[in-house]
Amino acid sequence: MSQVYLDPNAPVEDRVEDALKRMTTEEKIDMFHAIGKFVSLGVPRLGIRQINHSDGPHGCRGELNWNDYNSAGWENDYIVAFPALSCLAATWNTELSALYGDKVSEEFAFRNKTLLLGPGVSLVRNPLCGRNFEYMGEDPYLTGEMAVPYIQSVQKNGIGCCLKHFFLNNQEIDRLTYNANVSERAVREIYLPAFKRCVDGGVWSIMGSYNKWLNTHCSQNNTLLNEILKKEWGFDGAVVSDWGGCHDTNEAIYGGLDIEMGSFTDGLTEGMKGGFDQYYMANPMKKLAEEGKLDMDVVDEKARRVLRLIFRTSMSPNQIIGKQRSEDHYAAAQAIAEEGIVLLKNENSILPIQADKYQKILVVGENATRDLSAGGGSSELKSKGDVFPLDELKAVYGNKIEYAQGYKCDEMSYENKTPTSPGLKQKLFDEAIEKAKSADLIIYIGGLNKDLYQDCEDADRQTYGLSFGQNELISALAKIQENIIVVNNGGSAYETPWLDEVKALVHIWYLGTMNGRAMVNILSGKVCPSGKLPVTWARKLDDYYFMQFGEEAYPGVDKQVYYKDGIYVGYRHFNTHNVKPQFPFGYGLSYTTFNYGKPTISANEMDKDGKLTVTVDVTNTGKVAGKEIVQLFIGDEECSVDRPAKELKGFTKLALAPGETKTATFEISENMLQFWSEAEHKFVSEPGKFKAYICASETDVKGTAEFSLK
Repeated sequence: MSQVYLDPNAPVEDRVEDALKRMTTEEKIDMFHAIGKFVSLGVPRLGIRQINHSDGPHGCRGELNWNDYNSAGWENDYIVAFPALSCLAATWNTELSALYGDKVSEEFAFRNKTLLLGPGVSLVRNPLCGRNFEYMGEDPYLTGEMAVPYIQSVQKNGIGCCLKHFFLNNQEIDRLTYNANVSERAVREIYLPAFKRCVDGGVWSIMGSYNKWLNTHCSQNNTLLNEILKKEWGFDGAVVSDWGGCHDTNEAIYGGLDIEMGSFTDGLTEGMKGGFDQYYMANPMKKLAEEGKLDMDVVDEKARRVLRLIFRTSMSPNQIIGKQRSEDHYAAAQAIAEEGIVLLKNENSILPIQADKYQKILVVGENATRDLSAGGGSSELKSKGDVFPLDELKAVYGNKIEYAQGYKCDEMSYENKTPTSPGLKQKLFDEAIEKAKSADLIIYIGGLNKDLYQDCEDADRQTYGLSFGQNELISALAKIQENIIVVNNGGSAYETPWLDEVKALVHIWYLGTMNGRAMVNILSGKVCPSGKLPVTWARKLDDYYFMQFGEEAYPGVDKQVYYKDGIYVGYRHFNTHNVKPQFPFGYGLSYTTFNYGKPTISANEMDKDGKLTVTVDVTNTGKVAGKEIVQLFIGDEECSVDRPAKELKGFTKLALAPGETKTATFEISENMLQFWSEAEHKFVSEPGKFKAYICASETDVKGTAEFSLK
């Protein structure tokens, strides 16, 4: 009898069904749980390969021991660290997203990995969340549109993406236990759409989040995984638990989980309390089968999903050999980093730096020399060839550069909590102040890092401001030298009380291996900045809407978190409730200028099954080539329910030479006008008046066009 399942050119569904009928019940159940820290079983007897999971999404994680989180000590697992996904989102460039997925998956393939654990598309509800740097901002439309090209490029190379964390992973405090209480409308309009966009885009697996929804853990949640994901959305892939996210045999079996990973661990440090055969979907599941208490249709459905994932990846003719640390990988990482850097302030055009104006340039800040690829939790990277900011500044500006560390962060990790001594803090502060007296330009390189309580898994930031005395240091430096440029790392927004005291502010996220090269190319003017914020940057933490509802809204009371901010997350709150941000969603400056023409709309009225087209000409009126992100927002002018003033529904990035004009074109369809009706439990649109806003940022409206829906 021919073995169709081994024919790589046979249709995947034929291979799945052929393999399924050859397998024993025990072999099926063996596929549903881990056999190593990052490995789940195939069917060795039939030559069906295992699944090799590996953390991403910013690069292939260094090899760990078989059953703990300690480094295996390999010397051939150094990789290129790509920029954090928060930086990718700030590019607003879907072509770069596709490039990112293509290049990063080559490194996974070369390391014989089957499943890339990412990308992350949880929404940024709270700027303090420790994992914001792994996510792509506060808007579900932007997040979904930026994630899909990444996913599709990874998967065309025969590596699976495991989309995470599904869903409502908006804080790290009590992440294993909190229950998110969210309105039906907010779930459907804010927290699910990016995931649905990725399912529609063909993602092959999804990772359940640690937290609960409807008082059930998301990795074994029947409503979420079976009813919404698999039945309503038609997802045909496999659901994987987060490491330690499975808690009950029956809930896991019948709640929609397909592969159980990392049980009896906190997902970060604790080791196993029992062998892999003790997992909830291992021996306990086999015992139910032996007793005739297991629904075999459910077993077969899980087996189909796991087999489908294997035949799409490690046993697919499309899986590439890949390569590691190649020149084009470094080049791609640099290109993404450069386009994600956001210029937030540039008083008197102090940037780009004109080297001949300055005799002595003082660089201050620990992040000028700190390895920011390491740390952060599961997305930590073991990179080689990293370019650090101080080294690159010296390479470009030579002996004009002098350095003072200025501050030292407290060493905070899962195993180590060591505060910096007051004496050392003062010494570093005084040294920076003294050196500043003879400098005629200061470049401050600081912000956040990837230690615990900064941008890191398993803990949230403890303050909206910068830690380690940085605010005081920046202000003190600015009093000595007015020519000060602040360049800060970080996965999300932070307080900037010194903003009026400095000439420039550049936000660079986490740029990976090419950190210093990309940063200096922007500062020197070799590259014109074109990144824009994927998050709203508030003046103070209390300006975010969730903060108005006290501890119930964050971090929760008795493990219950109430999302009383509803649909008013990020700019939806700021624009609707007239709260002025420090920097609005979609904001970013350039070294050139752009002029927008008047928007033109194809018709003033639209049928429910029709479409409209909005166009606008954009001209580069400056002296250097640049890229402008044109944004389409739509507002509902008359509606039976409260809606945000306007919402993002389109964007495009135009590359323009000096004097060049290009046309941005957007198509408007009826589904872009919908809201979720809690009365009808579905998306609906109402006839009436709408307004299309052409914007350079959420608050910078360049033109409008009105239309109505019949």
